Amino acid sequence: MADEPRRSRSTEGFFGRRRGKTLRPRQAEALGSGLGRYRLDLSRPPPADMRTLFPAPVEAVRLEIGFGGGEHLLSEGRAHPATGFVGVEPFVNSMAKMTMALAETPLDNLRLHDDDATVLLDWLPDASLSGIDLLYPDPWPKRKHWKRRFVSPANLDRFARVMRPGGLFRFASDVDTYVNWTLLACRAHGAFRWLAADAGDWRDPYPGWPGTRYEQKAFREGRTPAYLTFARS
Repeated sequence: MADEPRRSRSTEGFFGRRRGKTLRPRQAEALGSGLGRYRLDLSRPPPADMRTLFPAPVEAVRLEIGFGGGEHLLSEGRAHPATGFVGVEPFVNSMAKMTMALAETPLDNLRLHDDDATVLLDWLPDASLSGIDLLYPDPWPKRKHWKRRFVSPANLDRFARVMRPGGLFRFASDVDTYVNWTLLACRAHGAFRWLAADAGDWRDPYPGWPGTRYEQKAFREGRTPAYLTFARS
């Protein structure tokens, strides 16, 4: 496609790389068939009602950006069959892992996007989401790279446009500078209110939290995660 180089560069601005090890034949097969079934077609106009994208009847739609190993997205999709989930992951190997899991246990309340999350956000209709999860995103720890963090004024504008009033933006990270960055960015933006009454509200994982491989790595290396929740005003 003519716009593929532009879209790839945009994705790499947030995620760094698109591929890891060469996929095994079973992974490649699962990726091809899984994307054929679950991938969103952004070449078409979005539906007026996002719930119609799912073969299962759903009452609301949530988005997870950068689902990594897919532990959280799969757990949420299975636990909440009346909610439609859209998962974004541009890293090919992670998407292959997700589609292999879906080949074993299909989910009719799930759709996938394997490219730049900002392209998807710009495609979505206004006030179409009940929640957005951004869990353990690439922290870009060097100060010179902070501008590549996904939480930014421009992306918070995107979140605010596509989220319903009262919808929840959930952000988890084990990197203190990124946690503080996100708190300051949301406070400065004004469309998001941090829901925290006491320390447990950011130290305790979200209800039904399955844990992720990134979280386990943080614990092994002695870092304490924070779990932030913001409500769309």
